[in-house]
Amino acid sequence: MIKEVDDYLDGINKWQSELRELRAIILECGLTEAFKWKHPCYTYKNKNIVLLHGFKEYCAILFYKGALLKDPYNLLIQQTQHTQSGRQIRFTDVGEIQTLRQTIKDYILEAAQNEESGKKVQVKKVTDYPVPKELTQKFSEDPNLETAFNSLTPGRQKGYLLHFSQPKQSNTRSNRISKNTQRILNGKGLNDCTCGLSKRMPNCDGSHKQL
Repeated sequence: MIKEVDDYLDGINKWQSELRELRAIILECGLTEAFKWKHPCYTYKNKNIVLLHGFKEYCAILFYKGALLKDPYNLLIQQTQHTQSGRQIRFTDVGEIQTLRQTIKDYILEAAQNEESGKKVQVKKVTDYPVPKELTQKFSEDPNLETAFNSLTPGRQKGYLLHFSQPKQSNTRSNRISKNTQRILNGKGLNDCTCGLSKRMPNCDGSHKQL
C-alpha cells in the first residue's frame, strides 16, 4: 500500500468502501500498487494491469487489456463502442464485490498471466479508419491543417476521425471539422483541455464552464 492511494481513498465521498474492498482484493493477487492519472493503478512487472475509478452511477475496476480476457461470466463492459482494449467490471455496493471476490481474483490473475506471456490486443491503426471526404477537402484547402492533424498522436487522430464521421449529413460533418480546426492547429485532441484549468490534464474536466 502506498500513501498516495490512502490519501485518494480518504478524500473521496462516494464509493470509498467499495474501492477499499477492491484494493484489498487486488493486493491479494500480488500486484504492485501505484498512483497514476490521479487514480489507484496496479502493475505486474511494471506493466499496467488494472485501475480503480469511480463514476456517478458506479465504481469500477478497469482492465487495461480486458479485451484479451475470456470473461466466462459476461462481467466485462466495453465503455464505448470504440474502446478497443480496456474493459470494466462495474459495482454499486460492497456486497456485489464480496460475492464476486474469487471471480475478480481469477480475472486479475488471468490478466497478469496474459501480460507475462506477452499477449497483445490487436487494435486498429489510424489508417484503418475512413477519412471523411469533407476533411480531405479541408486538407486540400489548408495544408497547414493536414500537417497539424498528422502531427497529433494516433489516439487523437482516431478521436477526430470518429467524431467527424458520425453525422449522416455532409453539412454536419463540415461544421464539426470547422468547429475543431483551430483546436487541431493548436495541437489539441478532441477532449483535451484548452483553458488550462482542468484538474485532469491533458483531459478536459469541464472547468472551462466557470469562465
